[in-house]
Amino acid sequence: MAAMKKVVVAAVVAAFAAFIGHRFLKLKEMSLASREVPVKHLNCHYLNNIEYGAEDITILRDGLAFLSTGLKYPGVPSLSDEPGKMYILDLLHPKPTPVELQIKGGLDLRSFNPHGISVYIDEADDSVYLFVVNHPQHKSQVEIFHFVQENTLVHLKTITHPLLHRYIYVSDIMDHEIDVFERQEGEQLVYLKSVAVGSLCDNIEVDYKTGDIWLGCHPNGMKLLNYDPQDPPGSEVIQIKNIHSEQPVVSQEYVDNGHVIMASSVAAPYERKLLIGTVFHKVLYCNLK
Repeated sequence: MAAMKKVVVAAVVAAFAAFIGHRFLKLKEMSLASREVPVKHLNCHYLNNIEYGAEDITILRDGLAFLSTGLKYPGVPSLSDEPGKMYILDLLHPKPTPVELQIKGGLDLRSFNPHGISVYIDEADDSVYLFVVNHPQHKSQVEIFHFVQENTLVHLKTITHPLLHRYIYVSDIMDHEIDVFERQEGEQLVYLKSVAVGSLCDNIEVDYKTGDIWLGCHPNGMKLLNYDPQDPPGSEVIQIKNIHSEQPVVSQEYVDNGHVIMASSVAAPYERKLLIGTVFHKVLYCNLK
């Protein structure tokens, strides 16, 4: 009987080890842990004043860019203990320089932890409203701000639902794809297609002129999770042209091994310019060919 118990215990241990091993291999596969990509640079330089990431960037049609900085999230490296901040950048200026936005209203700035950004423009009077994902104490909520001149954001209220558009693009990091949905009448959300990108893509920006999709991606997710400054997480920018056609065109526009810029999370285009933001590092300002 004792021998039988040992056999059963050994079988259970072996099965558990096999299960753990399988899950680990799936995690490595999902995170692209063994992926290596060749470096491909653009004509870029660092933006001043941004040292602790620009996790998301969005750009208005008049060239004003909004940046969320200083994200702190479990498992993600953080190089600053300061609260998060919002910056503005005028891309039409000969020497664009980020300027910190002053935030007024009832928002607790000590726990401000900004993440993704969406913008709504009221066509009646051209008023600009920012919807900013905020993680105070690692909770998730959305803050609505009214952008007024003199580089000021006025906090209006906190909401718990996102702003939806006609087409919704979702980054499927497990399958390394971008999923496309359409919002139809009656609040119906219909799946249209998936486009393979082969990387762990974070924020999604849409070129307002062409409709092209720009993605800030992590070429190797394991390096981001196991941060090592000697072997830093790389950066990758992917563009998708004609995403609604039968043959979307997916291209690598920028790749770095982490020695210029680490952990890219957003790529925001404007005219022939490109801002590449990161989770916790710097921001690149690039000229496109």
